[in-house]
Amino acid sequence: MASELKNLSTFEGTEIPNASEMKFGIVWAEWNHKTTHALMQGAYDTLIKHGAKPENITTKTVPGAFELTLGAQYMAELSQVDAVICIGCVIQGDTKHFDFICDAVAKGITNLNIKFNMPFIFGVLTVNTQEQAEDRTGGKHGNKGDEAAVTAIKMLGLKNSFEENKAKIGF
Repeated sequence: MASELKNLSTFEGTEIPNASEMKFGIVWAEWNHKTTHALMQGAYDTLIKHGAKPENITTKTVPGAFELTLGAQYMAELSQVDAVICIGCVIQGDTKHFDFICDAVAKGITNLNIKFNMPFIFGVLTVNTQEQAEDRTGGKHGNKGDEAAVTAIKMLGLKNSFEENKAKIGF
């Protein structure tokens, strides 16, 4: 797994824009609550660490990972956010349920990026065991929520840089 080679909470050698003027939504799944709450808290704390104002962070829960797509769409349509971080955890079981849920959520979040032309960040753990989930929620591999928050900030920074360039050349 890629995260075995990298700590999800370490961002050395990378520039992270200031998030003080950015507005974020975090939609997180209640299923696997202990894990998803740790991911959500990691994302929230990382946004604050990089300048986001608490009043510019909206958090909402959905029942499970499958519902993240519609919850994120509601967040985009019914609130004033610049990016939505989608937090969930799907742990491999004995049935194909894992494959169907992971595939549907990944495609759904990808489609939201395109539909709304704004960042929807895939902060969903897709792991084989509870131990792997714990390793990625503040354990030996850091916190995937931290990584999701930094990704949201960086994607908004990228969008802002294009908008600034357009303004400079008169578009």
